[in-house]
Amino acid sequence: MILMHDITRDGNPVLRQVAKPLTFPLSDEYKKLADEMMQYLIDSQDPKIAEKHQLRAGVGLAAPQVGKSIQMAALLVPNDKGEIIFKEVFVNPKILSESVRKACLAEGEGCLSVDKDIEGYVPRPDKLKIRYYTVDGEEKTIRLKDYPAIVASHEIDHLNGHLFYDRINKENPFSLAEDTIVIS
Repeated sequence: MILMHDITRDGNPVLRQVAKPLTFPLSDEYKKLADEMMQYLIDSQDPKIAEKHQLRAGVGLAAPQVGKSIQMAALLVPNDKGEIIFKEVFVNPKILSESVRKACLAEGEGCLSVDKDIEGYVPRPDKLKIRYYTVDGEEKTIRLKDYPAIVASHEIDHLNGHLFYDRINKENPFSLAEDTIVIS
């Protein structure tokens, strides 16, 4: 079981590395890691389990966040009613295209690897087309928009050595392009 002390924190060089692509078939070790990363997200979104194990809630977890510089990320995205609207483990994801229009979360973003609140809007593409592989090696191409696209962008950033606050405007953290969608 992945616990908070297993989460790599900001400042660790692994979070700034470009993660290595995986080859198929995946090793049992990597399949187990994928399962454990998804289980962390499931447990962290369950109030009783999260409280028992002192887990911070997460909607995405990338392998570099558990110290593995590999191209794998788990996503478990709920809607505002708590129903899961997107659940997948990405292996070797690539963004094929993205919208010009940006979107951001009204409350900003957080990260399991960043222990402090960093205020500001985090503009990301509102729509993404992503190609990735499942843990079993099946190639998939999907289109995501709004909140799921933001989560996917955040996790893919981790695989490329970027953290969410890199996208915040340093001079004016709450400035946005005119047509940016703000998701509350």
